[in-house]
Amino acid sequence: MPQPPDDLNAVAVRTWCSLALEALGRERAEIDAINVYPIADGDTGTNLYLTVESAHAAVEAVFAAHETGATAPATADAVRAMAHGALIGARGNSGTILAQLLRGMAGVLADGGDAAHLRLALTRAADAARRAVAHPVEGTVLTVAAAAAEAAAGGESAMGAAAEGEERDLRTVVRAAYDGARAALARTPEQLAVLGRAGVVDAGGRGLVAVLGALVETVTGQAPARGPRTGPGRTPVPVDGGSVVGLPVGGTPVEGGAPSGEGPLDCPEDGGAGPAFEVIYLLEARDERVARLRTRLDALGDSLVVVGGDGLWHVHVHVDDAGAAVEAGVEAGRPYRIRITHFATESGHDLRVQAEPTQRAVVVVVPGDGLAGLCTEAGATTVIARPGEPPASGELVDAIRRAHAREVVLLPNDATLRHTAAAAAEQARTEGVRVALVPTRAAVQGIAALAVHEPDRGFDEDVVAMTAAAGATRYAELAVAERQSWTMAGICQAGDVLGLIDGDVAVIGADVPATARTVLDRMLAAGGELVTLVLGEDVPDSLAEALEEHVRDGYLAVDTVVYRGGHQRAPLLIGVE
Repeated sequence: MPQPPDDLNAVAVRTWCSLALEALGRERAEIDAINVYPIADGDTGTNLYLTVESAHAAVEAVFAAHETGATAPATADAVRAMAHGALIGARGNSGTILAQLLRGMAGVLADGGDAAHLRLALTRAADAARRAVAHPVEGTVLTVAAAAAEAAAGGESAMGAAAEGEERDLRTVVRAAYDGARAALARTPEQLAVLGRAGVVDAGGRGLVAVLGALVETVTGQAPARGPRTGPGRTPVPVDGGSVVGLPVGGTPVEGGAPSGEGPLDCPEDGGAGPAFEVIYLLEARDERVARLRTRLDALGDSLVVVGGDGLWHVHVHVDDAGAAVEAGVEAGRPYRIRITHFATESGHDLRVQAEPTQRAVVVVVPGDGLAGLCTEAGATTVIARPGEPPASGELVDAIRRAHAREVVLLPNDATLRHTAAAAAEQARTEGVRVALVPTRAAVQGIAALAVHEPDRGFDEDVVAMTAAAGATRYAELAVAERQSWTMAGICQAGDVLGLIDGDVAVIGADVPATARTVLDRMLAAGGELVTLVLGEDVPDSLAEALEEHVRDGYLAVDTVVYRGGHQRAPLLIGVE
């Protein structure tokens, strides 16, 4: 890991987002399992993961757009991107609140990332999140956020690390915030009766602790120790000197009887007979109209959270009349990315889908419009991964819903989408869809898997056949080096053509045709029966003709197929089966 930073600069913000995403990826299932408030729908961990995933993607986009290479982007650009990404990608109640926490922090960290700015940032974040919730409840993520801010702002005596008046450094402040959040999380079952009866801590608060733990690792270089793991079928276990984390249903209650200190509740305490629908949308509206929108939505339902500002808002509410909630948004401004989920069914299916589902479908990520058309013709539902814009889990979940099938095979076609695809599959399973994730690492592997797909055979048999076809396909791509760098094949210069085989640079060449021929020769030296070529938008047909001739002349038993990939990152993709 790089040297821990002295302040939260752009690189540190990038690292924080990455580590937070990894932490929530590890703990997503556990957080889902203890989700009993405000709705026991088992998706808080997934929603937090999707929210941070969007924030992480926005920060990565800032770095990708920064062209100098020698220096990092401005800190203000990174923290604002983080906040904006979280806002537009926020999912669920806890994800929406986390987006507001990050927005509140960004407003301060844009001006500086030292210890003093971080203390103020945490305080502003906790205050902003509490104001965003129509009826704040103690024992939730709001309580954990407030405790983190309070500990960061003044906990010298508790830390025993600084004399009176002595300025604490960034590491001390971050550690204090994390420890304060953990202590507050341990107390949540005493503050909210539904948590105490289930024997769990607040799921949203636990997610925030994971995010703050990633911040500790960012500034100290060392990850904090994790508490005991819990999950379905396990009884609650004490952590942090007596706090309890365990099952959402059927676990052992917290010792000591019913909890006390319960705050005003924003929805039914047992997560039971509440509103029928969750309504979420982004809203473009003048700030002065949002106050009236809050009032109207508050009258319609509960769990109301409205976050954002400067003309862009994220609205979350639980209601019985979903149409009225959307109409309120129309009156306030322009709602879009509208998502309505029905709580009345166990699966929580999106209401936009009403027809009887088919038995099986394939959802495939493709790098360009050309392959999207090819896969659509083969009956698959496609998600396009445009250059520099990898799809988020939410997009994959939406594609699974569009496929509208009881069984779905998901082909991510990119090794970097492994966690993203896993999160999407997990979310779809909570909605009653049987999802199998085939770990394809390249588009040509996805094409091979799709070619052997047979919806009429058994699901497991079909998945095994598709997985075997993908695994038997070696993949390569050509790319143009942007700068001088070290590679597995030696030092490349800006403008060199790189031939990557199975993800590693194997060939450095001067032009596309010669490099492609060398790559083909190396791949076919190990054998093969079929070569697949996928040409980028600007690649002439003459290249495909020349490569077909090269294969035909040198490898008599090998066939070649050519596809047009459209606008894709690589000028040429190669597969050998």
